[in-house]
Amino acid sequence: MIEALNVTKRFDKIIAVDQITASIREGNVFGLIGTNGAGKSTFLRILCGILKPDTGSVKVDGFEVYENTQAKELFFYISDDQYFFSNATPDDMKKFYRICYRNFDEKRFDTMMKQFDLDPKRKINTFSKGMKKQVSVICGVCANTKYIFCDETFDGLDPVMRQAVKSIFAKEMSDRNMTPVIASHNLRELEDICDHVGLLHKGGILFSKDLFDMKLSIHKIQCVFQKEENVNDVFEGVEVLKVDKRVPFIP
Repeated sequence: MIEALNVTKRFDKIIAVDQITASIREGNVFGLIGTNGAGKSTFLRILCGILKPDTGSVKVDGFEVYENTQAKELFFYISDDQYFFSNATPDDMKKFYRICYRNFDEKRFDTMMKQFDLDPKRKINTFSKGMKKQVSVICGVCANTKYIFCDETFDGLDPVMRQAVKSIFAKEMSDRNMTPVIASHNLRELEDICDHVGLLHKGGILFSKDLFDMKLSIHKIQCVFQKEENVNDVFEGVEVLKVDKRVPFIP
């Protein structure tokens, strides 16, 4: 289980993550949804131990994450911006991750490179954005970690490849109970794979719910009143996520 408790991160005067508390259960696909700048990437980097929170704590299976190699062996991080060694080939990255992750599956790596029709000897800096994402996914899956953190992983992939990656994640969950945590600004990309969704806005989590329950319980309501009403009185007892008031134009 991944546990974040009252996590806050500031960059000068900007509060990127604001007192986030969340729990991510094993064997579920957890989706972090939010607009650009909502704090998704920052929160993922805190979960990975790349950034140290100013306040609060993050634990993976009971281990504090920051500067803890024992905790970092449990997950693989796929960033939005792909980072590879200068002039490295996929085979070079395979050799590197084989050192970092004791259970790295080299044979499966070679098989998946062929399935994705990628040249393991070609320099990665000559690959397209989508091809680089594919290499990252292959490395992440073959690392055989318990958790995999994905930041906008489906961005840059064509529709066929998106479904292929989702199928791979589903198989990994079935075979070895892998837990993906996926950040995206597009809920539609995740609705066919996520079990649980956390909605981020301005650095904080507005709510965290099972996706099935959320689909049944969230509705958009438009009301027209003859005179101005107090919204709190009208929707008393109902959890209101957002209110947008518009004054009619009277010529």
